[in-house]
Amino acid sequence: MSRFLKSFVTVFLVAVAALVVVVVLVPAVLGLQRYVITGGSMTGTIAKGSVVYSRLTPVSQLRVGDIITFVPPSYPEPVTHRIIAITKGKGDQRVFQTKGDYNKVADPWKVTLPQPQQAREVFHIPYLGYVLALLSIRPVRMLLIGLPALAIAVSIIWSLWSSAGEEARRQEAAGSALQKTSSPAGSE
Repeated sequence: MSRFLKSFVTVFLVAVAALVVVVVLVPAVLGLQRYVITGGSMTGTIAKGSVVYSRLTPVSQLRVGDIITFVPPSYPEPVTHRIIAITKGKGDQRVFQTKGDYNKVADPWKVTLPQPQQAREVFHIPYLGYVLALLSIRPVRMLLIGLPALAIAVSIIWSLWSSAGEEARRQEAAGSALQKTSSPAGSE
């Protein structure tokens, strides 16, 4: 029982550490941003629930076919869609037409990107967004912290109880051996 519990806790903690490294640390070190895909407009290319990792790219280097994450006009949240056309706007400004790969028609907006750099998709991990969404729920986080802590506590108590039992048996055996050697032999 104790070995199973220790193995379970070890595997669980290694898995959590690996997840943190893959999802948070490596992308941060590589200068990547992450976005969770919450809609189905990119289905076929990027599934709902995927995490998209993007690198900030100069707007002048964006090309037709690139997948970018941006906030469209009059829209509250970022959208991840493919650039399908680039035209010249006022002055030297570039105007982008985008579309979700699953959508039948292009987006109703044309976008000028106000920042000098824009998030462009580098790679994505399918369904990882569901895991991140679960981790945003407090009871789930508490469970993920509480279960290993409980398993560690049970393991420690089990070890202490086992070693206390062994110590009691040793003392009892030593007491029996002492009694046998101290009793008078042949007293009749």
